[in-house]
Amino acid sequence: MVRLSVNVNKVATLRNSRGGAEPDMVKAVETCIAAGAPGITVHPRADRRHIRPDDVQRISKLLAPLRDRVEFNIEGDPRPDLIDMVLETRPHQCTLVPVVPGEITSQAGWRPDAAEQLRPVLAKLHEREIRVSLFVDADSSAVDWAAQLGADRIELYTEPFARAFEAGPERAAESFARFVAAAERAAQLGLGINAGHDLDLANLVLFRTLPRLDEVSIGHALISRALFRGLEAVVREYLEVLAQAPGRAS
Repeated sequence: MVRLSVNVNKVATLRNSRGGAEPDMVKAVETCIAAGAPGITVHPRADRRHIRPDDVQRISKLLAPLRDRVEFNIEGDPRPDLIDMVLETRPHQCTLVPVVPGEITSQAGWRPDAAEQLRPVLAKLHEREIRVSLFVDADSSAVDWAAQLGADRIELYTEPFARAFEAGPERAAESFARFVAAAERAAQLGLGINAGHDLDLANLVLFRTLPRLDEVSIGHALISRALFRGLEAVVREYLEVLAQAPGRAS
């Protein structure tokens, strides 16, 4: 079964828009877990506009006794304070994502010229037995690059697929074919395959068929729907969709 990692950033965005402690991040994570979510993702940005360092510490403490059944994924750019936080909290996975100053959200995967910046970071994380995933575009050369750096997994940047899906079945099929090629190359190289960015209940029906897909990280669409349906109910909806994904070939 493809694992769902619920990105709870948007809960923190709502809290920070007013100040104070509501909605509470720990309660949000507890609700996701109660609904059966097998993973939680946070992306602490340097500007602290949503998830903050204290949130990471509180969520890490909550998840520590659940480590065998709920994976914790911290994603972000490899700035020193974030890497120190990851080394301290030791999540199951660290997803390294390029950040452009002033961006609203992630815009693209890593470029090859980032290799020298990333190589020592991967070494530090691996020393602490933290799985490393690199955020990449659906391109075989990017997959090769991630493997050469020593990544354990890739996270495919899926916004191009989401936009193609909105344009209709033909465009969706063309885009999905590129993701299939990238996933097949990753499998050949022994990389795990994650995916995220603008996946939702509609486009996930096709994307869940991606070969060897391990995990999807979903935040914005899930939390947006939860405003009307309730967080626990929507997590269960996503789990139901993923439960219908075809089994992974060995």
